Amino acid sequence: MTPEIADILSSEITPKISTLVTSNLRQSRNDHIGAGDVLGITIFELGNGLFSSSDKTAPTSDGAAVGGSAPHISSQNLPPTQVEGDGTIMVPYVGRMNVLGKTPSQVAAVIQEHLKGKSQDPQVMVRIQNDIGNTVIVSGEIIHPGRVVLSLADEHLSDVIAIAGGAKYPPTDSQVELVRNGKIGATDLATLENHPEEDIRADPGDRIHVIYQPRTFTAFGAVGQTQARNEVQFGTAKLTLAGALARIGGPADSRADGNAVYLIRYENEMVCKRLGVPIKPGMDSAPVVYEIDMLNPTQYFLAQRIPMKDHDSILIADAATDSIFKINMIVGALFGQAASMAAVAAR
Repeated sequence: MTPEIADILSSEITPKISTLVTSNLRQSRNDHIGAGDVLGITIFELGNGLFSSSDKTAPTSDGAAVGGSAPHISSQNLPPTQVEGDGTIMVPYVGRMNVLGKTPSQVAAVIQEHLKGKSQDPQVMVRIQNDIGNTVIVSGEIIHPGRVVLSLADEHLSDVIAIAGGAKYPPTDSQVELVRNGKIGATDLATLENHPEEDIRADPGDRIHVIYQPRTFTAFGAVGQTQARNEVQFGTAKLTLAGALARIGGPADSRADGNAVYLIRYENEMVCKRLGVPIKPGMDSAPVVYEIDMLNPTQYFLAQRIPMKDHDSILIADAATDSIFKINMIVGALFGQAASMAAVAAR
């Protein structure tokens, strides 16, 4: 491990979920009508109109009732109207019209324009009763998986997950997979919470899948801490090599070779190219072993700069004198037993 190698490893840019954002100039479209939406249409008319029942009070041409009474205003709610797959709906006395991508107010204005001349002073209100087009699907290790409706607040990925009840497991162990326009991006929930630039806005049609996937590394050899399992969880959003060594207690003082600590991992093609490590044809990664001398103080500072990756392995080699140490332990145990037996015999 040299400063140059540490620079390469610390500067590696992992694929970010924010790369799925095609433009920073995106305007909110969460109020636009999509295929499958169910619209509620209310039509207000002055006097007797197309959609109102007959009334005994006959209005004049200006809408005022005969005899000076107040004009009669009627309203009619049309049956719920679902937007068909081609983006059209059917409205009485208007005909078939395309509403795909329009806002409710734009659709109301079109209907109102078509009713002029057929109805007296028509006023139209359109609302989305059942929003399908402006939704995302959240699945996986979520408290309430299902469909989440987006609003004009422009919810971000972490907002959508929170609306769905939140993840069942800690953020560092919850992998967030986003499918958008046929492309896939992934990161952990802790990154979304701690790095706002990665917590991108959710778009209609997104599919968000939360997976319980704790990141781990494997430690074996002469580690300083006795563990029930050799697999150790990260437990944090970012873990350096120095932090990983601390989690396993570092090299064992009595039997480890501090000069021979090894980090074993697969590196991608870009890192291998910078390191000068050849990759076999048809492969996109290669196994690399880094040697760290923990008896050299400089190496401690380098270890603080190297980020750990999921499924990394740390090997701490036994000291060359460890075999002699083990023999002495065995001999000592045997002599101890013999001395105990002699003492019992003397009694």
